[in-house]
Amino acid sequence: MAEAEEELAHAEVLELFQAALARLVQDPLLCDLPPQVTAEEIGSQVALEYGQAMTVRVCKADGETVPVVVVQNASVLELKKALRRHIQLRQARQGGVQHLSWKYIWRTYHLTYAGEKLADDRKKLREYGIRNRDEVSFIKKLRK
Repeated sequence: MAEAEEELAHAEVLELFQAALARLVQDPLLCDLPPQVTAEEIGSQVALEYGQAMTVRVCKADGETVPVVVVQNASVLELKKALRRHIQLRQARQGGVQHLSWKYIWRTYHLTYAGEKLADDRKKLREYGIRNRDEVSFIKKLRK
């Protein structure tokens, strides 16, 4: 009986949280976010507003541009992880392909900025000269 009460209490808390989140997303600062927003997305949007984060536009091979939010001093690896999270969230919301092999993607493609490969995952985006709203491209690697 106690477990049923805990589950009910959890369901009620979840419902209250979703309602509060829906009200929060109506704020002009957060109105661009999707209805099923995550706490991470809200944090990123607030950090962006306060200048603690930047948007890097990643240009895919099919011409689509994906806006990815990362902290100001992010490394190439952090950009890759943020891109992965962004794509996975979008796919989950749209009901598309559920699994992508990111190992295959990074083995087949690399990111470039202004003609330079972002080869070192530990290097900061700032060291490559990447700033807010700059565009990074996916380029297919040439076979050796």
